[in-house]
Amino acid sequence: MELRPYQWEVIMPALEGKNIIIWLPTGAGKTRAAAYVAKRHLETVDRAKVVVLVNRVHLVTQHREEFSHMLGGRWAISTLSGDMGLRPGFGHLARKNDLLICTAELLQIALTSSEEDEHVELNEFSLLVVDECHHTHKDTVYNVILSRYLEHKLRRTRPLPQVLGLTASPGTGRATKLDGAIEHILQLCANLDTWRIMSPQNHRPQLQEHCHQPCKQYDLCHRRSQDPFGDMLKKLMDQIHDRLEMPNLSRDFGTQMYEQQVVELSQNAAEAGLQQQRVFALHLRRYNDALLIHDTVRAVDALAVLRDFYDRERTTKTQILRAERWLLALFDDNKNELALLATHGPENPKLEMLEQILKKQFRSSGSPRGVIFTCTRQSTHSLLLWLQQQPGLQTVGIRAQLLIGAGNSSQTIHMTQRDQQEVIRKFRDGTLNLLVATSVAEEGLDIPQCNVVVRYGLLTNEISMVQARGRARAEQSVYSFVATHGSRELRREQTNEALETLMERAVAAVQEMDQAEYQAKIRDLQRAAVVRRAAQAAQQESQRQQFQAELVRLLCINCMVAVGHGNDLQKVEGAHHVNVNPNFSIYYNVSEKPVVMDRVFKDWKPGGVISCKTCGEVWGLQIIYKSVKLPVLKVRSMLLETPRGRVQAKKWVPRALPCA
Repeated sequence: MELRPYQWEVIMPALEGKNIIIWLPTGAGKTRAAAYVAKRHLETVDRAKVVVLVNRVHLVTQHREEFSHMLGGRWAISTLSGDMGLRPGFGHLARKNDLLICTAELLQIALTSSEEDEHVELNEFSLLVVDECHHTHKDTVYNVILSRYLEHKLRRTRPLPQVLGLTASPGTGRATKLDGAIEHILQLCANLDTWRIMSPQNHRPQLQEHCHQPCKQYDLCHRRSQDPFGDMLKKLMDQIHDRLEMPNLSRDFGTQMYEQQVVELSQNAAEAGLQQQRVFALHLRRYNDALLIHDTVRAVDALAVLRDFYDRERTTKTQILRAERWLLALFDDNKNELALLATHGPENPKLEMLEQILKKQFRSSGSPRGVIFTCTRQSTHSLLLWLQQQPGLQTVGIRAQLLIGAGNSSQTIHMTQRDQQEVIRKFRDGTLNLLVATSVAEEGLDIPQCNVVVRYGLLTNEISMVQARGRARAEQSVYSFVATHGSRELRREQTNEALETLMERAVAAVQEMDQAEYQAKIRDLQRAAVVRRAAQAAQQESQRQQFQAELVRLLCINCMVAVGHGNDLQKVEGAHHVNVNPNFSIYYNVSEKPVVMDRVFKDWKPGGVISCKTCGEVWGLQIIYKSVKLPVLKVRSMLLETPRGRVQAKKWVPRALPCA
């Protein structure tokens, strides 16, 4: 577990007790350097206690291996993540162990918990390690925790933990000029109370010798010369537009910009009580999703998604609006022609390009291992199905599986945390040699043998580019970017390369600043951040007190039936917003089949899906909380009727009312 010279160089200020950010490329050993800092800290600081924060569940296990090797069994280590099931409280484990590795959400819940067994104070820790610390900005959970730290600091509360941030990609914060990028780096340093951002200066050659950058290639293809299936979808969307009679709504079908427009239209229609218009917007979004899937994978995959949506509409809705009846008939009248076009239309040129890349890489000598990054969970499933159905790929020994997020959403497609861990284990030992992944695999996935990374038609920022590229750890690795000539995705990837250079220049400029000037700037940014957060909190409190809770009615987002009031809502387990009015049960149905989760929770277990008794709209799920059955409501399933009008909320606010 010896450190390399460049690792020693970057950790020296941390060994002296200073707050730093370690900026090293992926694969350069940031975690090992942090583990050594933790070891020295535990050896030299009286009553030391270390907490390591991660932003992905699978990193909890991965980091435990690294820290355990470094600490050598001398100190008690515990890990916490959402899949632990029944366990002692966070506070209890923190007091019983020397080092905790956990997801940041669990620490935040513990900091605000009123239960003695669960609660912990930030100053109970003497060292706070923040993995992938570039996420410490705005309202992320990392920044919420560090904002608490800054409030203690400015109030001169002692003691405070030492902070050690780790990142390969600080980013530019959407800045395109050097001054803006420098400001972003300074803000990140201020958020983490950083004395200095550290990268190798004297030992840069050794770093470059150790870290192998993959060979980047742009694998570009032309658009389909003919696209009868896509044209048919657009024709149906045109008919919906004509029926909707909204000339100001653009017809830039199959783009993210169009999706944003119809989402906004849906929200505005809901708040105005225009049910028919809202329904049109929801169905247009589904057609737009199908176009995006068609562009990414195959027409048959796009049609399957549309069919699933319309099948669910028929089986779940108990009250059909006039607009819904027309939309259902429109799809039914055209689904056979769509099916014919989907099965007999031209191949997606991007898939043909992907097949060529995989054949070339997996026919090579050795034991190739790769990751294909794509944008959505749906596209990972479609790509995996395509891989399994290509005869040409079966001959090169590809053994593929998905790696996607563990969280459940409005989509049913997700992975359990146990599934994630099992897939990573199989990829690490070579049982699997290809992952089809969303961004969940971009950060921290450490597989030294991985030598192929394909970014498949992605429209992301420079941080995602750097992180995904860093998964190719082996020597002579390949990083392929697959896109269409002239596409927005291609332009964005080229922009990302320029932004990566801008990021490097900005970090260098901050490192070269006069220390007194730097510290003064950091103090100013910290004071401004605390004032800004206090103003936001005051605004939220004002919104919460704007109306008495009992004067705000809850309406079903679909049929607009009134089903309760704001004072019926309470928050349990620090996360779930439930309706505690016993009379609320007359408004919803509960599915007989409970929601399946692979996790066992401390005080509750999932029950069935709940849906509006009037129209069948899904509202959320029932939980059994300490033997009491409670309905957990999705904020998007409810419309709020206030004395000043209707509001579709983005999130619930604890204790009573949501805020828009």
